Amino acid sequence: MNTALARVIRRETRRIADSWVLVFTTMIAPIATFLVIIWLFSDGVVRDLPVAVVDMDHTEFSSKVTRLIDATPVCNVKWRPGSLDEAKQMMDAGKIDAIVVLPIELERKVLNNGTPAIAVYINNTNVVKGGALKSGLFTTLSTISAGVKVQVAIKKGATPEQAVQKARPVNVNVHLLFNPFGNYSYFLVLGLLPLLAVVFIFLGSVYALGIELKEGTAGELISLAKNNVTVALTGKMLPYTFLFFMDMMVMNLILIKTLGTPLHGSLFLILVSEILLIISYQLLAILFLKLTANLRLSLSLGSAYTMMALTFSGLTFPSIAMPLIAKLFSLIFPYTFWLQIFMSETLRGEPISEVVVPFLAFIPFILGGILAFPGMKRKLTYHKYWFRD
Repeated sequence: MNTALARVIRRETRRIADSWVLVFTTMIAPIATFLVIIWLFSDGVVRDLPVAVVDMDHTEFSSKVTRLIDATPVCNVKWRPGSLDEAKQMMDAGKIDAIVVLPIELERKVLNNGTPAIAVYINNTNVVKGGALKSGLFTTLSTISAGVKVQVAIKKGATPEQAVQKARPVNVNVHLLFNPFGNYSYFLVLGLLPLLAVVFIFLGSVYALGIELKEGTAGELISLAKNNVTVALTGKMLPYTFLFFMDMMVMNLILIKTLGTPLHGSLFLILVSEILLIISYQLLAILFLKLTANLRLSLSLGSAYTMMALTFSGLTFPSIAMPLIAKLFSLIFPYTFWLQIFMSETLRGEPISEVVVPFLAFIPFILGGILAFPGMKRKLTYHKYWFRD
């Protein structure tokens, strides 16, 4: 190993050991955050959301409908108000997320083969909860409706098979791929953990290098590297590359072993993508510092930059439905391409040919950071860039 490079690495290793901030940022905070997220989403699916049932019929059948709604995993009938206005007030107060109104003469119309209308009001402010309630309630009510039709048909002389066929003339055969249990952990945690890792990688790298400028030790760093900025920055970042990669290994264990995320593809490709992700964000941290020469400003801009990656990655809103400008904006985040690789190799098990483009997408980020080296050398060398807040 290059003697100057070895000296820079040893120096940075000592600086990490002597700095509580660096130890916390690189080792303690990422792991602690991973564990908190896993705990928050430990249930995996949305359950027992508060629902109000306004029973205006007060019959045996309406009571049965209420019990079946309460038995739906996503619903918890906590309230049975006497009127729709009272139920709407409860929804406005945030006490409930859905209202089901069972109309007058519900039982009579059902028994007479009528078509009573059951009104359902869903608070869709939270799209995840709203979607779960809509799916759960409509499935339950459709099942009840089909059951009533079967019973009526049997009473009219049809065989059970004929009654079922009449109640469900079209049999839909649905296959849920990649996430058959509808587990929100596969959807949210799979994206949140690496995003948090990215935040710590970027901000930790900005802080580690930016503190050299703020405290005026940048001259010592570049001198130890014999005025070679490539040696200085490589030796500076390598210890953090290793530590952040260890954090990613813990993340992989949590996602695959603890959470049970499927691994249908290549673990090797995932590990390579994670190394490229770390290097890309470390080099982008150098680019940010080169442009600002200010630790505080780089941390502020970096926080916004890293957190926006989740919004434009296509995880929370499908990229295919985004307007063109949003699709183009998503290309400025390495996280976008890493997520494509991770999804491809875990949930879908796609061949390597499907992830070649996302792998190549890391190159511009890496080159952009490398091209910032000459400008960063000026920041490390000249005193006018030091001791800035």
